[in-house]
Amino acid sequence: RTQAEMAHTCRGTINLSTAHIDTEDSCNIVLSNGGRTYHLKANSEVERQRWVTALELAKAKAIRMRNNQSDDSGDEEPASQSDKSELHGPLKTLSSKLEDLSTCNELIAKHGAALQRSLSELENLRLPADSGEKIKAVNERATLFRITSNAMINACRDFLDLAESHSRKWQRLLQHEREQRIRLEETIEQLAKQHNSLERACRGAPGLASGTASTASTAKGSVQSAKGEASDEDEETEYFDAMEDAPAFITVTADPKHHRRSGSNLSGASEGHPEDWNLEDSVFESSNQSSYNESTGKDLLPRKRRRSRIPDKPNYSLNLWSIMKNCIGKELSKIPMPVNFNEPLSMLQRLTEDLEYHELLDKAVKCESSTEQMCFVAAFSVSSYSTTVHRTAKPFNPLLGETFELDRLEELGFRSLCEQVSHHPPAAAHHVYSRRGWTLWQEITIASKFRGKYLSIMPLGAIHLEFHSSGNHYVWRKVTSTVHNIIVGKLWIDQSGEIEIVNHKSKDKCQLKFTPYSYFSRDVPRKVTGVVSDADGKAHYVMSGTWDEKMECSKITHSSHGSSSTEGKQKTVYQTLSPKVLWRKYPLPENAENMYFFSELALTLNEPEERVAPTDSRLRPDQRLMESGRWDEANVEKQRLEEKQRAVRRRREAEAVEALEEGKDYEGYTPLWFERKVDAVTGELICVYKGGYWEAKDKQDWSVCPDIF
Repeated sequence: RTQAEMAHTCRGTINLSTAHIDTEDSCNIVLSNGGRTYHLKANSEVERQRWVTALELAKAKAIRMRNNQSDDSGDEEPASQSDKSELHGPLKTLSSKLEDLSTCNELIAKHGAALQRSLSELENLRLPADSGEKIKAVNERATLFRITSNAMINACRDFLDLAESHSRKWQRLLQHEREQRIRLEETIEQLAKQHNSLERACRGAPGLASGTASTASTAKGSVQSAKGEASDEDEETEYFDAMEDAPAFITVTADPKHHRRSGSNLSGASEGHPEDWNLEDSVFESSNQSSYNESTGKDLLPRKRRRSRIPDKPNYSLNLWSIMKNCIGKELSKIPMPVNFNEPLSMLQRLTEDLEYHELLDKAVKCESSTEQMCFVAAFSVSSYSTTVHRTAKPFNPLLGETFELDRLEELGFRSLCEQVSHHPPAAAHHVYSRRGWTLWQEITIASKFRGKYLSIMPLGAIHLEFHSSGNHYVWRKVTSTVHNIIVGKLWIDQSGEIEIVNHKSKDKCQLKFTPYSYFSRDVPRKVTGVVSDADGKAHYVMSGTWDEKMECSKITHSSHGSSSTEGKQKTVYQTLSPKVLWRKYPLPENAENMYFFSELALTLNEPEERVAPTDSRLRPDQRLMESGRWDEANVEKQRLEEKQRAVRRRREAEAVEALEEGKDYEGYTPLWFERKVDAVTGELICVYKGGYWEAKDKQDWSVCPDIF
């Protein structure tokens, strides 16, 4: 144990590094240290000897630890101490093993001498002649054993001397390799930045951005450059190990005309129909051929002109460590943090951003097959993460009772309402109605922990989606988001985990796997894979892509069980047709890097609108000040709003105590536009929209809204 541990041991403990070990007779052991002495008794002489050997080894180890701690207590820099321990690790291990051998040698010499004395005493006894010869032979063997042990110890000591003589050479080689690695990382960083600049210059050049193919190429290029920027980490970056069972299945693209196998003897095979995949009026075809403008409906419906930019983000310096060092292990929502770590949007507005690719659900309505519809729902669930690839800033925590509406009923066919229904734990309820045939609702609670080098964000709660005509009811949950390099290095975000989407009417399922980033993995970064299967477990489609770029769907024509892997797991081989692109990320607006990397939809979310509720996030003063670039005033206003909310909570707690003393029931806070009900599908208690908001907006009757700003 270390000295710190030794200083806080229990009563009656003896420090072995300064203890004296002795034997009284064949079964008794004396263990003494200063004024404390223990007399231990063994059952036999053999057991006593085993205890003495174990205590001697433990004593030698305690002495080494004490010496090592005294040697390492110099005035060197912490970084040099770390380097020293890294470089001297193998040498210390060798030295430790050699000292163990030395201790064993001392014990062998001690007990060998005692054995020889005993044998000498036996020789002096009057025994028959043949007995004396046997004793003399045993004595010679004991001497030979001691000599051999000494030779072994000397050889080990020579080896340690040789290792120490080469230690400086090892240090120089390791230092050279470290400097080479640092130079290589700096070179890669410069190349990534130059690559990003060249791509931006190409996108800005005339004649290169015309045509659908060029638009798709530009979008892909922007995403690839984003990956280059996100890979700009330093040696402090924490990486995940590659997952051993990541390739749960293997896909092979087949020729649509010759995809069938005659006389197949593969077990578990299932056949598909490629002619269904190539129909001109297929929803997949329309999804693959639609351009950006068509998919968003820009040319189909008259749209209100909305803003396309916000004030550039100010360049404020901040001592990050002075704020973060007191936050380790605390709930993120309980930490008073300046707006420097925020973006000028609330969590309710971030939740509404999940609807950026709502047209996927509009297309899903047209699907006649529930498994085809599942593909679009799966692509929609992945698309909600595309806005997070650069968005490492923290959204504003909504105040209790804060709301946010997004009324696009006339333009895009849907209207959305969010409300903060709980503050501790923070929970937001969300309801979306689309006149194009679907309704989405959810209650999300954000659990987050700051763990020193990274921040884990775990959304809790189920997302429900129901299609009006078919009655198909889909339920899924979000994966964990992780923000890396919180203290040192470039911030980057990753998504990891699994999503299971279940159609509770048809029992279809889709298993999506978000592979965590690994420096040593050969997979594409931010990879997402999945399989869509029906109620009987038969696989129909393979989903593949990345959560920051696109998702593709491939129809399965044949499936079989492949050979077992090295871990003994049997992989499934899917023979598929050519993939269809269901979703592709829109390119970011121009100058997005100076506008918090907001998407086209995100730029409009905080745009002032008339006739909204007085609790709407657009009216939050600290958020508006931050968007305008007045961060100092925003910090003051943020503290005022948080203190006002604390005062309301204290008053509510006092009312609860008073009601309890009087024997009355106290309901506590009641949401404005939502109510808690037990969900019939999942059996969970969830906040659902009870109605009244849009009617109140038409009448402009906001009398039920509290004064939270």
